[in-house]
Amino acid sequence: MMGRGGMVGRWLLILACLLPGLLMEHRAVAQSRLAEFIAQVSPQDLMPGADRFGPVEGQPPTVQVMAGSRLLGYAYINADWVNSTGYSGRPIQILIGLATDGRITGARLMDHHEPIVLIGIPPAKISSFINGYVGRNALEIAHAGPGARPPVDIVSGATVTVTVIADSIIRSAIRVARAKGLDTSAATAAQSHRTIDPNVAVEENWQQLTGDGSVRRLALSVGEVNAAFVKANNPDAAAHPESTSPDDSFVDLYVGLASVPSIGRSLLGEAGYERLLQRLQPGQQAILIAGNGLYSFKGSGYVRGGIFDRIELIQGESSIRFRDRDHLRLGDIAAAGAPSFHDTDLFIVPSGATFDPAEPWRLQLLVQRAWGARDKAFLTFDVGYQVPDKYLRAETPPAAPAAAQAAPPPTEAAEPPLWQSLWRARPVQIGILCVALLVLTAIFFFQDWLAARPTLYGRVRFGYLVFTLVWLGWYAQAQLSVVNVLTFLNALRTDFRWDYFLMAPLIFILWFAVVASVLFWNRGAFCGWLCPFGALQELLNAAAKKVGIPQLRIPFGVHQRLVTLKYIIFLVLFGISLSALSTAEQLAEVEPFKTAIVLRFLRSWPFVLYAAALLAASLTVERVFCRYLCPLGAALAIPARLRMFDWLRRYRECGNPCQRCGNECPVQAIHPEGHINPNECIQCLHCQMLYHNDQKCPVMIARRQRRERREALSTPPTELAAMRQNSRGAE
Repeated sequence: MMGRGGMVGRWLLILACLLPGLLMEHRAVAQSRLAEFIAQVSPQDLMPGADRFGPVEGQPPTVQVMAGSRLLGYAYINADWVNSTGYSGRPIQILIGLATDGRITGARLMDHHEPIVLIGIPPAKISSFINGYVGRNALEIAHAGPGARPPVDIVSGATVTVTVIADSIIRSAIRVARAKGLDTSAATAAQSHRTIDPNVAVEENWQQLTGDGSVRRLALSVGEVNAAFVKANNPDAAAHPESTSPDDSFVDLYVGLASVPSIGRSLLGEAGYERLLQRLQPGQQAILIAGNGLYSFKGSGYVRGGIFDRIELIQGESSIRFRDRDHLRLGDIAAAGAPSFHDTDLFIVPSGATFDPAEPWRLQLLVQRAWGARDKAFLTFDVGYQVPDKYLRAETPPAAPAAAQAAPPPTEAAEPPLWQSLWRARPVQIGILCVALLVLTAIFFFQDWLAARPTLYGRVRFGYLVFTLVWLGWYAQAQLSVVNVLTFLNALRTDFRWDYFLMAPLIFILWFAVVASVLFWNRGAFCGWLCPFGALQELLNAAAKKVGIPQLRIPFGVHQRLVTLKYIIFLVLFGISLSALSTAEQLAEVEPFKTAIVLRFLRSWPFVLYAAALLAASLTVERVFCRYLCPLGAALAIPARLRMFDWLRRYRECGNPCQRCGNECPVQAIHPEGHINPNECIQCLHCQMLYHNDQKCPVMIARRQRRERREALSTPPTELAAMRQNSRGAE
């Protein structure tokens, strides 16, 4: 049989021959796929009211979105305008609609190669995240500066992906708006600014209020909400309606700006409006919301935590949520002809919030539908609002200095790379990880001192494994994967850029530490100490031993053949990745890391069953996945022979005749002849603990016995004097 070293050497030779050719592969310039993507959607998908697309024009390309002969805006692909490369090393391509006023009117995820989204995160979650940027105004964000970027609602397990998506949507929209001359901020600033006219105070009835837009309405039936859930790829939510009749009213919502004198007096009555004025501070606004139907706009969050979790006021890029202290419960509406409502409430815009009552705004209603024990789905519906012109007056701002009027239009401020923002956002996590790596380095450098103290060694190892599983894995989700290796190799042969990998700070630091540790301790530093799934297997096996579950010992000959499986799996994945990286990423689900660590078992049952089966097997065979199936372990083991030092100490008697270390090695990395296979060793230091143990190691036992015999034959002078003193006392 070929020796392990020869096998590894042959693989390294093959890779050394392949990589130069791979790295010289022609790097084709990516062509825009705008025409292809436009053919897959309708104009209304990107821009409400549109009926046709124009031709593809320009470089980078855009497409005009038209309603008859009227230009509504432009459609484009984010990746054509800005870098949208995700953690896969491939661009995340989103088709975006941008109106002529700078608003994002639609966005569709068209193509990506992100491994966490291919299998793991439901596409509906990513689509819902992208839809959250519809309605944002790119020009307002550009004028306010980088600090005005909307916060990213992180999708658990897909931090890098959604951060890249959010950044590329906003930056590309700003660039397209400016390239198409949509940024008319200078002209707008010179125009008259409108404010609420306090001198207009005409009371109107309900029909007049709803007719002229003083009060806006959102009416949804159960059937319409069901259809919206279906369109959002949530058929389970659509199958669990609040009523069996689709014609039943789901919500009938009315919204009005009650701080406008005429509207307030009409809705609240003269006395109610005066009481409102006494509560409002100068410039503060109040909104009346009334509703009927099966769904309450108030929700229950304000009872538990003081927040109304189902409504949000949005104006431009500012959003406002209301709390208990901003809320007044009302009775009936005073306007003549107003219907009776189940909920009638007044919400005061918090003091200091950015809100201009004369500008358009919208009230966003969050619709949630639950089924089963933990399943929930969410949708949002908007009520747009604009104070009627008859309640507004124009105020001309002072003329700007001539120099300012002649100033060129603003350009996009230079921003730091996205990866720098991600690093600055995680200083605590980065610090904790660096401290943990320093501790592990100290463990290895002082391993003799630690291994000579079995009790301390056991506590240190148990504590570190718990930290790796709970904090590094389940909390920080810093689980390395063979996908990282495949992505890196693919980037080397296509368009290598460090910022692809710097976007995941903890993953990058871990990989840097692992590569460095391979030169000192082979793959064991990661596999034995820093792999959350490996830690989970070992902790479960330790618990199984505690409760008396019998352990299965694999015959060494069988073990030797089984360990080759992980190398075969890795080479197959590597070969497939050369032509179809996305396919290789999907096949990399042979790793249960995503299920058990990143998604914490919140996944479809086949994946959970697979991960659970491996963990169940590890109860009787310690680290069974690490030994025989892990392609990442194989990838790290291939260069294990390149390590510069051999830190594990051995006696001449190890393996001949003593088999103690080999029998107790948790992964059977010690051959019967006594040598340690660096490809399989996980640096758990168990053999080093035995090396120093004078109660278990035969060599140390023999030394201890010889020492005890010598001590028995020679009595120290102090003990002789003590014996004489004792004999005198007895006399």
